[in-house]
Amino acid sequence: MNAHAFYAQDASARASWRLAVLMGANSRTYKFALAQTLLELAGEGQRSLRLAEFAVPYSLHIARRMATSPQASQTIRLSESDFLAVAAQESAATLTAGRPTERLVAAAARSIPTMVMQKFHNLRGDTTVPHTFYHVTGSGQERVVRLAPEILSLARSEHGAALAGELDARWSIVETSFAAGVGRSLIEEGVSVDWNALKIVDKQRRRSVTGLIEAVIGFQHGRCLICNDLLTRADPAAVDHVFPFSLMHRYASVDAWQGPDLDALWNLAPTHATCNLAKSDRLPTPAELARLVARNEAIMASPHPLRRTLYLSLNGVLPGRRAPSWAAFVQSVRTAL
Repeated sequence: MNAHAFYAQDASARASWRLAVLMGANSRTYKFALAQTLLELAGEGQRSLRLAEFAVPYSLHIARRMATSPQASQTIRLSESDFLAVAAQESAATLTAGRPTERLVAAAARSIPTMVMQKFHNLRGDTTVPHTFYHVTGSGQERVVRLAPEILSLARSEHGAALAGELDARWSIVETSFAAGVGRSLIEEGVSVDWNALKIVDKQRRRSVTGLIEAVIGFQHGRCLICNDLLTRADPAAVDHVFPFSLMHRYASVDAWQGPDLDALWNLAPTHATCNLAKSDRLPTPAELARLVARNEAIMASPHPLRRTLYLSLNGVLPGRRAPSWAAFVQSVRTAL
């Protein structure tokens, strides 16, 4: 699934935002710090502010995340003037004071316009998202960041909290892919799922990365896979085995289950708790399978490591077989029943 197909499923500013956050390439985490700053300022109703003022929360977000996780690929060599190098030097003083140092703010104000703000709306393949969420006007010390109506509306809507949760989850996943000794494992092996805690886990350290629902709900456009209505943060949520996990036990009583792991990411989907309870152990409907295919195709269009996780599942639909697409994959599972 490409960006146009994902957007066509929900032609809205929400979809544009998710394209930017979930599907853009990441060698650093600047995009996530910018996105968090935009959501927070828009949520407060701020429509415009000087670039130096904007740089304060932006640099504070980077400093706080940097205290526990890498914010760039370990393959990148940072120069002394690089913003992340300055952030590393100023991190301790920033965290002690609870606000970024003047040097860190100045470095952020220099970096933001020429780096992340030029690239935030860009996708791979020289395409851009359909909506614009900010504009920068003026020059030099007089530059002003003006928040677009789209981000002001999104941040203060019923979707705002969910989008913030998706952003935090994606940021955590990318940080884990940057971690020394872990990133290669994630790229080669993908992630696993802690079903009891509903967490995405890196296989090497067996450490929780982020919440399962927050990690994948954006690829479903924030909708319950069963009823296709919006699933907000206020709604009791559950994670459904689209193909019921009981199939593995049911078939084991007659013959060993020959299908793929039904407890893996490809088959797990956020739903309303009530929808999940009503579905119980029934097989998925054609509409639910179509939504599962679209969700998995969207994840496959995102950067590592979730993409790798689904790629490995696609290669193991049945013993010795690789499915050419997610539509063929789910059809193979249905045929094996």
